[in-house]
Amino acid sequence: MADEKKELQRKETRGSVETERTRNRRVYVPKTDIYETKDAIVLVADMPGVDEKSVDITLEKNVLTITGAVEPDTYKDHSIAYYEYDSGDYQRAFTISDEVDREKIEASVSQGVLRVTLPKAEPVKAKKISIKTG
Repeated sequence: MADEKKELQRKETRGSVETERTRNRRVYVPKTDIYETKDAIVLVADMPGVDEKSVDITLEKNVLTITGAVEPDTYKDHSIAYYEYDSGDYQRAFTISDEVDREKIEASVSQGVLRVTLPKAEPVKAKKISIKTG
């Protein structure tokens, strides 16, 4: 059972977004928490080093794509001898349902944490269709 769970987790992490990259940089899949409230679905993604200028969120066909770029730290008159933290870009995609009101999606970023709120759409009312003769 544990081996099956590990294999499933490996498959999920391999399933990255297949896009053409123009930057030759490492790409990370940001860890994301998703929770649902009465009125919305909320995604909270950890993207250390990003700010509102370096994050891009697009919605095309039912795919919400989050990308973020982090520039490596540079030090004037110094060179890095050793580092344990590597910077890179972030990219992740989510398939959303028709239950989301696409016009009211909101996003904010604070201290490297991106929060995307996907409001639920108003339920569609049933409509009686009249039948005509002839």
